[in-house]
Amino acid sequence: MAWMLLIPWKCMWLWGCLQRWLFFATEQILCGWQKAQRTVFILGKKIKIRKVKKVEKMAKVSVLGAGSWGTALSLLLCKNGHEVTLWSALEDEVRMLCEKREHESKLPGVRLPEDMKITADLEDSLQDPDVAVLAVPSPFTRSTAHRMAPFVKKGQIIVNVAKGVEEHTLMTLSEIISEEIPQADVCVLSGPSHAEEVGKGLPTTCVVSAEKRETAEYLQGIFMSPVFRVYTTPDILGVELGGALKNVIALAAGTADGLGYGDNTKAALITRGIAEISRLGTKMGARAETFYGLSGIGDLIVTCASVHSRNRKAGYLMGKGYTMQEAMDEVKMVVEGVYSARAAKSLAEKYQVEMPIIEEVNKVLFEDKPAADAVRDLMLRDKKVETPMLPWQ
Repeated sequence: MAWMLLIPWKCMWLWGCLQRWLFFATEQILCGWQKAQRTVFILGKKIKIRKVKKVEKMAKVSVLGAGSWGTALSLLLCKNGHEVTLWSALEDEVRMLCEKREHESKLPGVRLPEDMKITADLEDSLQDPDVAVLAVPSPFTRSTAHRMAPFVKKGQIIVNVAKGVEEHTLMTLSEIISEEIPQADVCVLSGPSHAEEVGKGLPTTCVVSAEKRETAEYLQGIFMSPVFRVYTTPDILGVELGGALKNVIALAAGTADGLGYGDNTKAALITRGIAEISRLGTKMGARAETFYGLSGIGDLIVTCASVHSRNRKAGYLMGKGYTMQEAMDEVKMVVEGVYSARAAKSLAEKYQVEMPIIEEVNKVLFEDKPAADAVRDLMLRDKKVETPMLPWQ
């Protein structure tokens, strides 16, 4: 029975050993954590982790173009605390906005603040702004930039927010602006961002691109808000091509909806569409990563699926039997995919890139090919490997 008297002592001895082990293990964990922290600190110093500078002072911003997107961005910038001037080339539009403080036809229900200046005087709107936002539809980018040129100071930041490629020159919109206003610092803002939702303050995410990191980060601070998140990238070409070419794919997606096809068809158009855009973009010198980000697949998804998309709506009407012109008249806004379709086809031919969806969209738009026949021909193309870069076992 004496051995039973030793049990409490054995328990105490075991408990003491356990305590020492726990102390040792905890010490090692803490030491490892501290070492890891020092390692992170050392690495942090080496790689010079940058913090985005917050814009502390109010900026003076001119938004050129009072359509739905220009109006929505004006409201966003005004709510961010900036001094905003909204310009329109249309006297009637300016009068309506000044009187109603609302764009009744393009952005109904979205009120504009009384302190937002609205004008038709282009020279006055370009009196020394910190940032000029060019928001006119893509077919009017060159003519508007040409008019702006005499009033733009050297180094003026101009942010293009339209999406398209010029048909006869195959230039992106930022290239057009730089050609017309060589003294400007031209940047781009793009991404999945319907004006209707931005105007209502619904959470939205975009990307801004500029030649200099400092400029991109400055603009990031100008546009950022609790409901409008902005990322940065140096790939201006990729951002613009993604934004322009997705409109053409959206016409195809809308047409499929009009024909009564389902989600399978739309998913195929979106995935194969981004493959076409990426093939062309990388051949032109853009980065593949850009096309799998906000301005690529992000913008393509929202444009192909949303009821707000004018390109999808025009395609839907064509799927229902409307002609291209009838569909554009019904939408009552510029359908930029129609203007970019020929340019996209010309770029594919110039860079020798296979783009079957773009090709069929052009046939439907400009050669009166029935939409159902275009879908059938896409489905019956020669057999392909989805990932030709991957080796077989």
